[in-house]
Parts: sequence; structure tokens; C-alpha cells
Amino acid sequence: MLDILVLYYSRQGATRKLAECIATGVEKVAGVEARLRTVPALTTVTAPLEPEVPASGAPYVELEDLEACAGLALGSPTRFGNMAAPLKHFLDSTGALWFKGALIGKPACVFTSTGSLHGGQETTLVSMMLPLLHHGMLVMGLPYSEADLQTTPAGGTPYGASHHAGPNAQAPLHEAEARLAEALGRRLADIAVRLAGR
Repeated sequence: MLDILVLYYSRQGATRKLAECIATGVEKVAGVEARLRTVPALTTVTAPLEPEVPASGAPYVELEDLEACAGLALGSPTRFGNMAAPLKHFLDSTGALWFKGALIGKPACVFTSTGSLHGGQETTLVSMMLPLLHHGMLVMGLPYSEADLQTTPAGGTPYGASHHAGPNAQAPLHEAEARLAEALGRRLADIAVRLAGR
């Protein structure tokens, strides 16, 4: 089985919901498993704020998860048009993997959630692509052959899956957002399988 790492940070649960949809899409491809992982919240001094093992939800990511994966889906809520600090903090710790080229040639995609419809979804997605490009990963988005990109009244972009969560993250995933997230997961898994020669 090929492992696809679905790595995210989610403070109020909206990005986690997208991650779960992406994982569902990943597992619709034969021979592939999704591995959901998260990162701990940070204090203002950028030290881990939470215990070493989370009380619930996905386990915390380790560098070994990233090195061993056949593909990566990376997600974060928007923070002023950028990824959240806890996810950036983890990515900043991946220098050893960069130095040995551990991620070169692996497929990757990105996803995000925002409190407002025009709250920086696309810039956040691009901000998450940058470290992946530096790692030599093959970054992909959603093609317009996904009909929901043409008609979604909520989130969803060619740069990656997105969710308009609304204030306080109370808005449920729109059906189009969920379908686009699943499609992104399937696409990532399918490309990982092809690259592995299976």
C-alpha cells in the first residue's frame, strides 16, 4: 500500500473536515491509504502548546511521516492570506529532508478554509506551495474538468480545495466543496500510483 500523508492544521475544525474529504478521495484509489496527521498549536514564543499526543483526532506529524509518504496533501486555515504559524513552524523544521532530497518528485496538493469568501483562499494555497516547490515536489491543483469549479457558490479553486467556513467556522461543507476535496484526494492518489509504476 502507498501512503498519502494528509497533513493539516485546524483550529476550529473546518480545515479538518476538508482533510477528511481529501482522505476519502485518496482511499477511493486501489492500493493507497490516507494517513491523517496534524501539527500542535503554538504559543506566542513558538513552542509547542499541546501535549505530545493529542487527546483526540489525528496524531501529530513526525518528519518520518513526511519522508515515507508517496504523496502529500497540505492544509491550513487562512491567516491574513497566508498559512497558519503552526504549519509553517513544522515546515521550517524540514531542512534535513530538503538537504537529502527526500521529497523530490513526490506529488503534492494544498487545501484551505477561510472565515470569509474572499479571505485569502488563493494566496494561502500559493503560500503553502512555495516550500513544497523548494523540496522539489510535483505540485498540482484541480483542473476545470471538475465541473464544480465552474458552479460552486462557496469554496473551490484550481489551486486546490477550499472551504468558506464563515464566521466562527459554523458553516458546514457545501456539497461542491466536499466533491472538489474528494476529487483532489483521488487525483493525488492516482498520480502517486502512476509515479510508483503500479
